[in-house]
Amino acid sequence: MAHDFNLRAPEGANKRKRIVGRGQGSGRGTTSGKGNKGQQARSGGKTYGGFEGGQMPLYRRLAQRGFSNYPFKKSFQIVNLNEIDKRFNSGETVNLTSLHAKGLVKGRKNGENILPKNPVKILGNGELTKNLTFVLDGPNALSIISGAAKEKIKKAGGKISGEVAVPAPVSESASTPVAASEPAGSSEPVAESTEQ
Repeated sequence: MAHDFNLRAPEGANKRKRIVGRGQGSGRGTTSGKGNKGQQARSGGKTYGGFEGGQMPLYRRLAQRGFSNYPFKKSFQIVNLNEIDKRFNSGETVNLTSLHAKGLVKGRKNGENILPKNPVKILGNGELTKNLTFVLDGPNALSIISGAAKEKIKKAGGKISGEVAVPAPVSESASTPVAASEPAGSSEPVAESTEQ
Protein backbone atom coordinates (compact mmCIF):
# COMPACT_ATOMS: atom_id res chain seq x y z
CA MET A 1 0.00 0.00 0.00
CA ALA A 2 1.47 3.31 -1.08
CA HIS A 3 1.64 6.16 1.35
CA ASP A 4 1.59 9.85 0.42
CA PHE A 5 3.96 11.68 2.76
CA ASN A 6 3.62 14.99 0.92
CA LEU A 7 1.38 16.85 3.40
CA ARG A 8 -0.33 19.92 2.10
CA ALA A 9 -2.99 22.28 3.48
CA PRO A 10 -6.51 21.83 2.14
CA GLU A 11 -7.62 24.21 -0.55
CA GLY A 12 -8.71 27.59 0.85
CA ALA A 13 -6.86 27.19 4.16
CA ASN A 14 -3.97 29.47 3.23
CA LYS A 15 -4.91 32.96 2.15
CA ARG A 16 -2.79 35.79 0.83
CA LYS A 17 -2.10 38.58 3.32
CA ARG A 18 -4.33 41.59 2.76
CA ILE A 19 -2.27 44.62 1.75
CA VAL A 20 -3.91 47.94 2.59
CA GLY A 21 -2.97 51.58 2.03
CA ARG A 22 -1.46 51.10 -1.43
CA GLY A 23 -3.58 53.51 -3.47
CA GLN A 24 -7.17 53.75 -4.60
CA GLY A 25 -6.66 51.26 -7.41
CA SER A 26 -6.14 48.44 -4.89
CA GLY A 27 -9.61 48.92 -3.43
CA ARG A 28 -8.10 49.26 0.06
CA GLY A 29 -6.45 52.68 -0.22
CA THR A 30 -6.89 55.98 1.62
CA THR A 31 -8.59 54.91 4.87
CA SER A 32 -7.45 51.26 4.47
CA GLY A 33 -10.87 49.85 5.18
CA LYS A 34 -11.34 51.82 8.39
CA GLY A 35 -13.96 54.06 6.83
CA ASN A 36 -13.40 57.14 8.99
CA LYS A 37 -10.68 59.15 10.62
CA GLY A 38 -9.91 59.77 14.25
CA GLN A 39 -11.96 58.18 17.02
CA GLN A 40 -14.25 56.18 14.74
CA ALA A 41 -11.27 54.59 12.99
CA ARG A 42 -9.78 53.31 16.26
CA SER A 43 -10.27 49.95 17.86
CA GLY A 44 -12.38 50.42 20.99
CA GLY A 45 -13.26 53.99 20.03
CA LYS A 46 -16.83 53.74 21.26
CA THR A 47 -18.94 56.34 23.05
CA TYR A 48 -21.64 56.07 25.67
CA GLY A 49 -25.27 57.12 25.46
CA GLY A 50 -25.61 60.89 25.80
CA PHE A 51 -22.01 61.60 24.72
CA GLU A 52 -21.75 65.00 23.02
CA GLY A 53 -18.18 64.95 21.72
CA GLY A 54 -16.63 66.18 24.94
CA GLN A 55 -19.17 68.98 25.46
CA MET A 56 -20.90 68.94 28.83
CA PRO A 57 -23.76 66.47 28.21
CA LEU A 58 -27.36 67.44 28.73
CA TYR A 59 -27.91 65.21 31.74
CA ARG A 60 -25.12 67.10 33.54
CA ARG A 61 -26.17 70.55 32.37
CA LEU A 62 -29.65 70.24 33.89
CA ALA A 63 -30.08 70.86 37.60
CA GLN A 64 -31.27 68.03 39.81
CA ARG A 65 -34.26 68.79 41.98
CA GLY A 66 -36.14 66.66 44.45
CA PHE A 67 -35.41 63.16 45.64
CA SER A 68 -35.50 59.88 43.75
CA ASN A 69 -35.75 56.56 45.49
CA TYR A 70 -34.45 54.76 42.39
CA PRO A 71 -30.91 54.11 43.70
CA PHE A 72 -32.36 52.58 46.88
CA LYS A 73 -35.18 50.50 45.43
CA LYS A 74 -35.24 46.78 46.21
CA SER A 75 -35.91 44.43 43.33
CA PHE A 76 -37.25 40.90 43.77
CA GLN A 77 -37.33 37.76 41.67
CA ILE A 78 -41.01 36.88 41.54
CA VAL A 79 -42.11 33.25 41.57
CA ASN A 80 -45.83 32.40 41.49
CA LEU A 81 -47.44 29.32 42.97
CA ASN A 82 -48.71 28.09 39.59
CA GLU A 83 -45.10 27.90 38.32
CA ILE A 84 -44.05 25.98 41.43
CA ASP A 85 -47.00 23.60 41.08
CA LYS A 86 -45.91 22.69 37.52
CA ARG A 87 -42.28 21.90 38.36
CA PHE A 88 -42.38 20.37 41.86
CA ASN A 89 -43.66 16.99 43.03
CA SER A 90 -45.61 16.46 46.21
CA GLY A 91 -43.43 16.30 49.33
CA GLU A 92 -40.49 18.26 47.88
CA THR A 93 -38.80 21.24 49.53
CA VAL A 94 -38.97 24.68 47.95
CA ASN A 95 -35.85 26.76 48.65
CA LEU A 96 -33.26 28.69 46.65
CA THR A 97 -31.39 25.54 45.63
CA SER A 98 -34.45 23.72 44.28
CA LEU A 99 -35.84 26.84 42.56
CA HIS A 100 -32.47 27.48 40.90
CA ALA A 101 -32.18 23.83 39.80
CA LYS A 102 -35.61 24.01 38.16
CA GLY A 103 -34.83 27.28 36.39
CA LEU A 104 -37.24 29.50 38.32
CA VAL A 105 -34.67 31.89 39.83
CA LYS A 106 -31.36 33.32 38.67
CA GLY A 107 -28.22 33.15 40.77
CA ARG A 108 -24.79 31.60 41.06
CA LYS A 109 -23.47 28.71 43.08
CA ASN A 110 -21.22 29.29 46.07
CA GLY A 111 -20.33 25.81 47.25
CA GLU A 112 -23.58 24.15 48.25
CA ASN A 113 -25.41 27.47 48.53
CA ILE A 114 -27.06 29.66 45.91
CA LEU A 115 -26.41 33.40 45.81
CA PRO A 116 -29.54 34.81 44.10
CA LYS A 117 -29.30 37.72 41.69
CA ASN A 118 -32.14 39.39 43.63
CA PRO A 119 -34.12 38.32 46.72
CA VAL A 120 -36.85 35.78 45.92
CA LYS A 121 -40.50 36.53 46.67
CA ILE A 122 -43.27 33.92 46.42
CA LEU A 123 -46.64 35.27 45.26
CA GLY A 124 -50.02 33.55 45.35
CA ASN A 125 -51.01 33.72 41.67
CA GLY A 126 -52.50 30.44 40.48
CA GLU A 127 -53.39 27.35 42.47
CA LEU A 128 -51.21 24.98 44.48
CA THR A 129 -52.34 21.34 44.54
CA LYS A 130 -49.30 19.69 46.19
CA ASN A 131 -48.11 19.59 49.77
CA LEU A 132 -44.70 21.28 49.67
CA THR A 133 -42.35 22.61 52.34
CA PHE A 134 -41.26 26.22 51.85
CA VAL A 135 -38.07 27.25 53.68
CA LEU A 136 -37.76 30.72 55.22
CA ASP A 137 -34.63 30.10 57.32
CA GLY A 138 -31.06 29.03 56.63
CA PRO A 139 -28.55 29.93 53.88
CA ASN A 140 -30.81 28.79 51.01
CA ALA A 141 -33.97 30.37 52.39
CA LEU A 142 -36.57 32.30 50.44
CA SER A 143 -36.91 36.01 51.22
CA ILE A 144 -40.67 36.65 51.44
CA ILE A 145 -43.89 34.69 51.03
CA SER A 146 -47.00 36.80 50.53
CA GLY A 147 -50.03 36.37 52.77
CA ALA A 148 -52.18 34.99 49.94
CA ALA A 149 -49.47 32.45 49.08
CA LYS A 150 -49.22 31.32 52.72
CA GLU A 151 -52.94 30.62 52.84
CA LYS A 152 -52.85 28.52 49.66
CA ILE A 153 -49.75 26.61 50.84
CA LYS A 154 -51.43 25.62 54.10
CA LYS A 155 -54.70 24.86 52.33
CA ALA A 156 -52.86 22.41 50.05
CA GLY A 157 -51.40 20.63 53.09
CA GLY A 158 -47.95 22.21 52.84
CA LYS A 159 -45.95 23.90 55.55
CA ILE A 160 -43.61 26.87 55.91
CA SER A 161 -40.35 26.12 57.71
CA GLY A 162 -38.86 28.95 59.75
CA GLU A 163 -42.01 31.09 59.82
CA VAL A 164 -42.10 33.35 62.85
CA ALA A 165 -45.12 32.53 64.97
CA VAL A 166 -47.29 35.53 65.80
CA PRO A 167 -48.29 35.54 69.51
CA ALA A 168 -52.01 35.41 70.21
CA PRO A 169 -53.51 38.74 71.33
CA VAL A 170 -54.04 39.01 75.06
CA SER A 171 -57.41 40.34 76.19
CA GLU A 172 -57.46 43.46 78.34
CA SER A 173 -59.38 41.72 81.12
CA ALA A 174 -56.67 39.10 81.46
CA SER A 175 -53.85 41.63 81.39
CA THR A 176 -55.41 44.02 83.93
CA PRO A 177 -54.52 42.95 87.49
CA VAL A 178 -57.52 42.52 89.76
CA ALA A 179 -57.33 44.73 92.84
CA ALA A 180 -57.17 42.72 96.04
CA SER A 181 -60.18 43.17 98.29
CA GLU A 182 -59.41 45.23 101.35
CA PRO A 183 -59.82 43.43 104.69
CA ALA A 184 -62.71 44.55 106.82
CA GLY A 185 -61.93 47.30 109.28
CA SER A 186 -58.79 48.38 107.49
CA SER A 187 -60.16 51.73 106.42
CA GLU A 188 -58.76 54.72 108.20
CA PRO A 189 -61.06 56.26 110.84
CA VAL A 190 -62.66 59.51 109.84
CA ALA A 191 -61.66 62.40 112.11
CA GLU A 192 -64.68 63.89 113.88
CA SER A 193 -65.32 67.59 113.59
CA THR A 194 -64.51 69.56 116.72
CA GLU A 195 -66.52 72.56 115.72
CA GLN A 196 -69.58 73.36 117.84
